[in-house]
Amino acid sequence: MSLEAQIDRTNLPQHIAIIMDGNGRWAKEQGMSRVLGHKNGVGSVREVAEAAAELGIQHITLYAFSTENWARPKHEVNALMELLVETIKSEMSTLKKNKIQLNAIGNLSELPESCQINLKEAIEETSNHDHMTLTLALSYSARWELENAMQTIAHKIERKEISANQVNEELISKHLNTANMPDPELLIRTSGEKRISNFLLWQIAYSELYFTDTLWPDFKKDDLFQAIIDYQKRERRFGKTSEQVNQL
Repeated sequence: MSLEAQIDRTNLPQHIAIIMDGNGRWAKEQGMSRVLGHKNGVGSVREVAEAAAELGIQHITLYAFSTENWARPKHEVNALMELLVETIKSEMSTLKKNKIQLNAIGNLSELPESCQINLKEAIEETSNHDHMTLTLALSYSARWELENAMQTIAHKIERKEISANQVNEELISKHLNTANMPDPELLIRTSGEKRISNFLLWQIAYSELYFTDTLWPDFKKDDLFQAIIDYQKRERRFGKTSEQVNQL
């Protein structure tokens, strides 16, 4: 039986977040430059997005470029920004064919102007697609996101738009970049690293974590299916006992 056939389509995560790690190591193993590793990773993005859309996953969020990534060598950063523009243009047909809406979170004002323009155009062009939302986390860090949310809430308290006792989980969530999407039920990280790397720290409070040694350019649809199968084998208790969960 294929991996896809083993998936219970009545128990799919609505939102899968992915830390796409290992492009550089993959390139090194192939005797290539790190930039070519990133270019080969685009194929995995396409395959995973299409497979998720076919399954009926509603949201995929990809950690594409972190705030910390700006500290990488300038030539690599410039190449990544150029690759982002190229990829947005070349993958529009994939987004349209699969009715995938493109979204972006992060401190997008830090991106080069050409990236901002192409990203905005692609988001607008796919805004009526309703099959799945593909969100790119660009110049993103969870601590930046939380800091920004706290400052916005503090200013609203200063202006007496809200009171301090109104600040709760729901209000904080509404001020995050992900306000219009559910929290991820499943977080996948490739390449064998087992850390979160400042990604969606608030949102993954109850996410199931899945780590794989597979490097991102080698991560294909069967790898996604395996992660979902693993997720479906887990008991999600949210602080309750197994007995309480099974009574529901």
